[in-house]
Amino acid sequence: MTIRFVRLASQLVVAAAVSSFAGMANAEEPIKIGVSGPFTGGSSSMGVSMRDGVRLAAEEINKAGGVLGRQLLLVERDDEAKNERGVQIAQELINKEKVTATVGFINTGVALASQRFYQEAKIPVMNNVATGSLVTHQFDDQPENYIFRNAAHDSIQAPMIVEEAITRRGYKKVAILADSTNYGQLGRDDLERALGLKGITAVAVEKFNIKDVDMTPQLLKAKAAGAEVVLTYGIGPELAQIANGMTKLGWKVPMIGSWTLSMANFIDNAGPGGEGARMPQTFIQQPTTPKRQAFIINYLRTFNPKNARIDSPVSAAQGYDSVYLLAAAMKQAKAVDGPAIKAALEDLKTPVDGVVTTYNKPFTAKDHEAITANIPVFGEVKGEKVVYAYEADQKKASEIRVKDANAKGALEVKKK
Repeated sequence: MTIRFVRLASQLVVAAAVSSFAGMANAEEPIKIGVSGPFTGGSSSMGVSMRDGVRLAAEEINKAGGVLGRQLLLVERDDEAKNERGVQIAQELINKEKVTATVGFINTGVALASQRFYQEAKIPVMNNVATGSLVTHQFDDQPENYIFRNAAHDSIQAPMIVEEAITRRGYKKVAILADSTNYGQLGRDDLERALGLKGITAVAVEKFNIKDVDMTPQLLKAKAAGAEVVLTYGIGPELAQIANGMTKLGWKVPMIGSWTLSMANFIDNAGPGGEGARMPQTFIQQPTTPKRQAFIINYLRTFNPKNARIDSPVSAAQGYDSVYLLAAAMKQAKAVDGPAIKAALEDLKTPVDGVVTTYNKPFTAKDHEAITANIPVFGEVKGEKVVYAYEADQKKASEIRVKDANAKGALEVKKK
């Protein structure tokens, strides 16, 4: 009896020790966050800036003790701006890496192709750059939605672009040049809808492909139609070809387009031809608040970008904020499973002090957009960088623009 009791006691001690060590190991196991974006190719200006903003936030959080006593571990994958690659990565991050959540998606097409796997797995996605209006509405027909965003979607940007061209600057004859991707064509559709609300029809609507280097045919049609301004939806390299094409033709009219006109590979490749281009921006690289100043200093010191200029400031800032939003949700939920994180995001109790804005109840169960139409301002390319286009916005830049669910100006989002 005594021997049996001793053996049983020993087994219980060993079992308790094993359980204790397993608990400690589990407590120390890092929280995996997927990071998906194009880190090579024409979209890499946005992708690398986003990734570096994400890295900066994760490093800060980890140095402060992590989340729920656990470190954040970034699992980064280059989707090359290809839909099929994005799908492969989504499956890998979900099934092999077992990520808790994913941040990223630069390209609207990649987001729309990949998100369904996260939706099915009930894993939250924080879109921090992709702006296609449909992105957060892809699963409106389902009882739950795991897709969130902290970027200014195109139903906000398109009316801003049209307002700038038609109302503020008085142009009546506009041409639209948009790339052939989902991003470009959905944006073109939003532009045409916004123009229609002002009784304007574009005199020319032209398409171009990724990697096109000669925009002469499209520009000649726009010029022949009498266009006074060119509205654009594309990414940096091709947008630069539009500016360069106008220079070659000796036809210079203003370029006003989506936020991507702020990309370094537009500014650098367009050179003088890109001066004066205007675009909506949620963040401009100026130290207008203590939070923004600290972010800019840390980013430049850590990554040392060329000419002390973040390649895509908007991507970097939104990438940074996206990690803090997820971290806040996990802390509030005291859990790292998808449904708990989603529920917390939809009802965040504590404001999150971000670079773009202070996120005070940024999401609800029916609203997964953190940015409303009152937040973006117009930037302008000047002296090889983006500055505030309007002095009034510059003067008020230290005032944090916060989400206003009743803000006017955005188009009604078209459902599938």
